[in-house]
Amino acid sequence: MFATIYLPNFYLQAATRHQPELCAKPVALIEEQDRKPVIIQLNEAAEETGIRKGMTPSQALARSLQVVIKVRACAQEKSVQELLLYHAFTLSPFVENTAPGVCTIQFRDFRNLSAKVARVIEQLAQCEIHALAGIASVPDASFLAAHLARPVLQIENAKEFLAPLPIETLRTTGT
Repeated sequence: MFATIYLPNFYLQAATRHQPELCAKPVALIEEQDRKPVIIQLNEAAEETGIRKGMTPSQALARSLQVVIKVRACAQEKSVQELLLYHAFTLSPFVENTAPGVCTIQFRDFRNLSAKVARVIEQLAQCEIHALAGIASVPDASFLAAHLARPVLQIENAKEFLAPLPIETLRTTGT
């Protein structure tokens, strides 16, 4: 069995982790190093104002003067990724650093997986990190389940889980 722990809006979470006052405000994230910075991630409040990925900061501000434009914070991203991996290794010695904000864990002991993974999700929440997790017999299915989890989703039959999913689900799983 495999579990994938996924941190939605990883870069944005890292940049705003210790700023709880921004939770209710529209926030957008840019990559400052780009020649023409555009929004790469945004929170739900920013989406509700009409801001979208790919917009420039000035376009975002034209939609909402309340939007907070943040810059990617590489040091914080590294710290959050290390916390993710630290907590993942409490579950199993078989952990893959899959992508920024994503790790995949292989289990040899299948007992109480949902409870064990839910405990880690709660521990991450105590560290001000929002995480979701999917558990399945294959890594790809656990990755998709993590994107649909609230906060943990265990899939017993990957084929039955995947069959009814619309193809758009694959597009929305981009980290």
